[in-house]
Amino acid sequence: MKRRTLLKGAAIGLALAAGPAVAQDETYTIGVAIPSATHGFMGGLNYHAQASIERLEATYPQLDFVLATAGDAGKMVNDIEDMVATRDIDALVVLPFESEPLTSPVQAVKEQGIWVTVVDRGLSVPGIEDLYVAGDNPGFGRVAGEYFAENLNEGDNIVVLRGIPTTLDNERVDAFTAAIEGSGINVLDMQHGNWNRDDAFNVMQDFLSKYDDIDAVWAADDDMAVGVLEAIDQAGRSEEMWVVGGAGMKQIIKRIMDGDPMLPVNVTYPPAQIATAIELTALGLVSATPVSGRFIIGSQIITPENAESFYFPDSPF
Repeated sequence: MKRRTLLKGAAIGLALAAGPAVAQDETYTIGVAIPSATHGFMGGLNYHAQASIERLEATYPQLDFVLATAGDAGKMVNDIEDMVATRDIDALVVLPFESEPLTSPVQAVKEQGIWVTVVDRGLSVPGIEDLYVAGDNPGFGRVAGEYFAENLNEGDNIVVLRGIPTTLDNERVDAFTAAIEGSGINVLDMQHGNWNRDDAFNVMQDFLSKYDDIDAVWAADDDMAVGVLEAIDQAGRSEEMWVVGGAGMKQIIKRIMDGDPMLPVNVTYPPAQIATAIELTALGLVSATPVSGRFIIGSQIITPENAESFYFPDSPF
């Protein structure tokens, strides 16, 4: 069974230029296992995964890819086992459907000498992967919180829609709360919208019925922001408040580009992080570039001035 260990180096904190190509006469196979496009963010992630694979196949003829999408953890485990058994993969890029069920199967892959890149959702046992690529969850909350603190007045009222109860969500909300501490902003309510537009619509309807004075909403995900905006519109209260979501959904970014006062800014948590993970893994196979460690993609604020560079009209997200 052919195997090549990717070069290990320090945690990545620099621009990676392709080093001198090595072993051009050899071919390598990279397995990519990701969740199905069950909602907006995952739709965007699937789009960027496929696009990056097409780019890399055109650039590096010595690379082959196996892409599998799964609607549950069990199928993802089966997909990965099949990649190892029938496709003889040299590297695995995986965004775990769930952390716990994927930990042992991915660890088994690693124990066979296969390079492992984990994306976004970490495994339940740290240190299995060679490379970890993710967005900056504390930064996601901090950047949003700083915008609220800078653009609201003492005594202004906000409501917050959280995601699914997870460590990831806790990191975002804790950072947001710390960023507005001392600003005098009143957090009227904070409920889980589960990164789902229908759940967010229902939560926002409840907020609107309970509170007559809301100045702004942090809907910590653009799928939730869509549901929030619909609830506000149905209640006839669009002139009263603005909304900040996150992750860069194209419909939201287009409205920011157009200067919609209800959507002044957005915060990045890019589904394109899967492309970063695939491309770094490929770079480690075809060059002498060190790619191990942690690659955290910092969250940025998207404004009308820079929104065009974050707009991907062909993406489903």
